[in-house]
Amino acid sequence: MRKSDKKIDNQLRESLTQVCDAALKDIEGFQWLTHQANYSDFPNSLKITCVFDTNEQLNDYLNSSQNTYLLNLIRKELNMMKLKIKSVAKVVRYDSEENCLAEHNGNWARRLGN
Repeated sequence: MRKSDKKIDNQLRESLTQVCDAALKDIEGFQWLTHQANYSDFPNSLKITCVFDTNEQLNDYLNSSQNTYLLNLIRKELNMMKLKIKSVAKVVRYDSEENCLAEHNGNWARRLGN
């Protein structure tokens, strides 16, 4: 990773930490989030995964009136970084600890393709 890539990654990590802290307080069942990117094709390659504890909590969030809360938080942070993302909804995916445990024996690195 080039020095400039590392700088972007650190800034992205700090911005997404703000999102995570707010979501932990405000969203039932939200656990954590992470990001992945190929910096030779950034920001087009950016992927953000928001993780809930259970599938029920994830489904409750997605089917609630609050279901754009995470997207709005992420959009705000990416805008503050001056990243041009056409559709934040296409960058963000949702998952659960329950799914990872069932499908990848709790191995998030393997699940996320790291």
